[in-house]
Amino acid sequence: MKNLILLAVGLFFSFSASSQILKPVKWSYAAKKTSKTEATIFIKATVDEGWHLYSQYMADGGPVKTTFKFEPSKAYKLVGKTVEPKPIVKFEKSFNMNVSYFEKSVIFQQKVKLTGATATVKGTLEYMVCDDSQCLPPETVDFSVPVK
Repeated sequence: MKNLILLAVGLFFSFSASSQILKPVKWSYAAKKTSKTEATIFIKATVDEGWHLYSQYMADGGPVKTTFKFEPSKAYKLVGKTVEPKPIVKFEKSFNMNVSYFEKSVIFQQKVKLTGATATVKGTLEYMVCDDSQCLPPETVDFSVPVK
């Protein structure tokens, strides 16, 4: 009986170890004041080798594009849209279309106009990543970036 319990416990741990949750993207945030009343928010994605993160600018019918939603605040106003560097554009058979994506890392930037000396820019971002054999479900991440 004791051996049966030990076997069951061993199987449980081996199954839970093999069903690892994939997290191929790490997000980091920073802000830099460019004047007394303006700042730039930097949102950086570091992407594991072999994976890619999709651009904000993607045609309908393809993968989920990266999107940013900023919480309204009296402490700041958005200036323009969130900008990104030039993505890689490639035809993907799985979507039967050209897609735009980033590998290794990408920094998105959002300019803000400050109404006070400091602010905390908050919001959410949604993204999707794929490798050569699979795509992970879209994920939503909350962010909070202090501007001092």
